[in-house]
Amino acid sequence: MPGSIPDSELKITFIRATGPGGQNVNKVSTAVQLRFDINQSASLTDEVKNRLRQLAGNRASQEGLLINTARDHRTQEANRAEARARLDELVTRAQIVPKTRRPSRPTLGSKLRRLTEKSQRSSAKKRRSDTSDD
Repeated sequence: MPGSIPDSELKITFIRATGPGGQNVNKVSTAVQLRFDINQSASLTDEVKNRLRQLAGNRASQEGLLINTARDHRTQEANRAEARARLDELVTRAQIVPKTRRPSRPTLGSKLRRLTEKSQRSSAKKRRSDTSDD
């Protein structure tokens, strides 16, 4: 469900990018800062919001504000598209319900293999120590 978040729930601001780029980087605000309030979103369920907070890590604040910054491209439009794509990918990953682990028991065959290996190892060690002095 990429693009499940409407643009009305996003706040996009343009900032000056850092790093090399000469005069262009000093005078043109091409970097994009996309802000998304996870807690106030009406388009996501509570479970997806919780998983999204977990996946976002330190990109999400304690208040649930997710900040995504894109500054790799030279144009605002390309950076905006990249920031939106990152957010969509994060939401898509958050929508996947993780499988719950069900503990399994060892099979009879694996128990027998383990015990056989233990006895073989034990007998090999016994043979090493049973050297008689002649």
